[in-house]
Amino acid sequence: MANLKEIKLQIGSVKNTQKTTKAMKLVSSAKLTRTRQLSDQAKSYAGKINDVLSDIATRVSKVQDDGNIGKAFIANDNPKTVDIVFVTADKGLCGGFNMATIKTVSKMMDEYSAKGTTVRLRAAGRKGVDYFNFQGVDLHQSVSDLSSAPEYDRAADFINDVVEDFNNGTTDKVVVVYNGFLNMLTQEIRVRELLPISLENADLSEASSMLNIEPDDDEEVLNELTGKYIDFNMYYALIDSLAAEHSARMQAMEAATKNAKEKVDSLTVEYNKARQAAITTELIEIISGVESLK
Repeated sequence: MANLKEIKLQIGSVKNTQKTTKAMKLVSSAKLTRTRQLSDQAKSYAGKINDVLSDIATRVSKVQDDGNIGKAFIANDNPKTVDIVFVTADKGLCGGFNMATIKTVSKMMDEYSAKGTTVRLRAAGRKGVDYFNFQGVDLHQSVSDLSSAPEYDRAADFINDVVEDFNNGTTDKVVVVYNGFLNMLTQEIRVRELLPISLENADLSEASSMLNIEPDDDEEVLNELTGKYIDFNMYYALIDSLAAEHSARMQAMEAATKNAKEKVDSLTVEYNKARQAAITTELIEIISGVESLK
């Protein structure tokens, strides 16, 4: 049986770990509250941008002779080159949050490669960057301090190179992959085709128009709004991923705290048994000594 001093040191060490994990859970909870508020606002704004973009794109397509409103809106079912933009956390201690995204990206790479499609990876988040670097996979673009502190301007700068490559024909499709916030207990992998932009769900009726602009201005507004749409959807992906990260870390730290408590309880029982055994041994030795003196 382990030495009493060793068991006592183990109990102290586990209790310190328990305090740390409990504190980390509280910190993640506070951060999640703030991030969720920002995510809800961003989601509402993104929804409005999507509606307005669909509205203008539909109007422009009606006045084009061939219905062509630009490459950004032309579906491509057989892309030769695909950019996969994925978001992971900069830190760990959040369970399987990062690996869920990494596994999804790896699976997509295999599927595209099987079709003969060239895949380029663009990563936001240290964990994803470190993983693929370790695997010897080249990253076309990477940033390690954006997912933990999303900013609109930095998100726009990050996605700008992606858009340029798409517009000049270097790539044919852009897909965004991240682990998003579903609720306090659940995260959900989200795969979105950022480019080309799909208008499948757009309401094409004249009555659906939300804007009062001159027809001659439609294309100019569409081009401007397309850029805003892409920038903001990248920003929203970062915000949504950050909310999910805090949620996952809360769960991981709660589980760790619970495990630490169970370990302390187990060690305490072991300590009491060892102490009782030591006392019993001492009593036997005393009684044996007394008996020997008789």
